[in-house]
Amino acid sequence: MTELRYDVLGIGNAIVDVLARAEDDFLLAHDMRKGGMALIDEPRAEAIYAAMGQTVEISGGSAANTIVGVGSFGARAAFVGRVKDDPLGSVFAHDIRAAKVDFDTRPAAEGPATARCFILVTPDGERTMNTYLGAAQDLNPDDIDEEAIAAAAITYLEGYLWDPPEAKNAFLKAAKIAHEAERTVALTLSDAFCVDRWRVEFLELMRSGTVDLVFANEAELKSLYQTADFDTAVKAVRGDAALTVVTRSEQGCLVVSRETTAAVKAVPVGSVVDTTGAGDLFAAGFMVGLARGLPHETAARLGALAAAEVIGHLGARPEKSLDALAREAGLLD
Repeated sequence: MTELRYDVLGIGNAIVDVLARAEDDFLLAHDMRKGGMALIDEPRAEAIYAAMGQTVEISGGSAANTIVGVGSFGARAAFVGRVKDDPLGSVFAHDIRAAKVDFDTRPAAEGPATARCFILVTPDGERTMNTYLGAAQDLNPDDIDEEAIAAAAITYLEGYLWDPPEAKNAFLKAAKIAHEAERTVALTLSDAFCVDRWRVEFLELMRSGTVDLVFANEAELKSLYQTADFDTAVKAVRGDAALTVVTRSEQGCLVVSRETTAAVKAVPVGSVVDTTGAGDLFAAGFMVGLARGLPHETAARLGALAAAEVIGHLGARPEKSLDALAREAGLLD
């Protein structure tokens, strides 16, 4: 077996997040579905940016946020994602490497600009996203480093990356390499609208064993099985996936295996500032625990801890050391 070099390697959209606070009326005026993620073209991206007012710009992307969280736990992390050789691409690369994440994907010399995601945060902390994928959608199988994948305990894919065909092929290549190296492959369903687009293919990934671990929130799981009943969805996923973690906001999470279901409480939060990245950081904590051989319940507590940290401030990446928080909570030695 290839020597283990990474705890988690993420494959996802390399995106710069552009955040702003907004009222619900702003979402209505711009025909946005609250809480969802819409893919947009460059003209709409320019129109939204012009209307947003004051913004905060931070390197992001769902899987990239997760991998930065992995690094914040002191674990070994790597990320694969495509940027263009432009100013935002340079910012993204600098930021993720500064977070102690290996990032070696070659930037594109031509083609669409580096991706950006416009995130509108309403007073209740809910986030609504409009994403211009740009260069990120050009990720392809040639970007997959076989040695790096084989050296990662867990290879992690964001569901959003299932939209571009070549990126889909890149993940399938990575999953095959990971399994040949006897490693774990994980998938996050990303959001309910993403599930609507790719329900049949996501189910096939689970049922075929292409993915071993699935992350979903309650809405995504219900969308996957087209049911309003949570218990029905949980029963269904037990038969389709080897391991599923379902987050339920303040209700905590469920860890569902073939044989058991474990409920883990959420970590109390003083005030919810911005839910952006809560699921991403939860996945980071859980996978760090899994990679270190901890019980599923302990891994879920690490996830809950990371999610609680990130929703207490604006932005989708931790401001405090997750490793230090976990040690203070007695979850890591």
